[in-house]
Amino acid sequence: MKKLAYLTIILSFLLAGCATSHKNMAFQTSTIDALLAGVYDGDTSCRELLQHGDFGIGTFDHLDGEMLVLDGKIYQIKADGKVYRPKKSTKTPFATICKFKPDSSIPIETGSTYGDIRTVIDKHAPNQNLFYAIKIKGDFNAIKTRSVPAQKKPYPALKIVTSNQPEFPMEDISGTIVGFRCPAYVKGINVPGYHLHFISDDKSKGGHVLSFDIKEAKCEVDVLNNYFLTLPADAEEFAKTDLSKDRTKDLYDVEQ
Repeated sequence: MKKLAYLTIILSFLLAGCATSHKNMAFQTSTIDALLAGVYDGDTSCRELLQHGDFGIGTFDHLDGEMLVLDGKIYQIKADGKVYRPKKSTKTPFATICKFKPDSSIPIETGSTYGDIRTVIDKHAPNQNLFYAIKIKGDFNAIKTRSVPAQKKPYPALKIVTSNQPEFPMEDISGTIVGFRCPAYVKGINVPGYHLHFISDDKSKGGHVLSFDIKEAKCEVDVLNNYFLTLPADAEEFAKTDLSKDRTKDLYDVEQ
């Protein structure tokens, strides 16, 4: 009986460990190619997502806006450009999240653009084979974002949705950019390279980042050398979607 009791205790600890997110881990639900193909039905709830981190980006059920996770709170930037707080039961068809603990700060020059930031981060974080969580907080001379409206079935492909996306140019605004730089080998799984979202300090505006001009900002990065992908096992749309196609061009069009 003692051996059985010991085994039960050991299994309990193992199961508890499996339920806890590993440090320096990017946790992701579904794949970018599934989203590109129009798999917009949510599978993971916001409540479940927050069990794996406090910092991240994604979208919502039916593609209803852009997701930004900051300091353990989930924000929803809808197609009107305004920021909302979704219910914990709201689901996501695609998201990436981590427990943000910065490993280093990167100096940012006044007037830096999106292109400049990519160059600077690549210089200070040269290992292109790891994941990096990126946080840029400060004042912006200008920043342009976009969001996407909720879709109805039959769902169109993402490139069709974003071809008429509402865009939001902003000037003299303070806020935080949240996102990731992912390795090239995750093509089809996540977005290779940079994928960033923005939220203003007053939590009223935001969206998927298209461009920016920095007045003054602080950039922090968290190196992530663990990666966990969960897939929608029971989702009919995901099951019947052909994910063997190369959707590189579609992703490029969507991200611009």
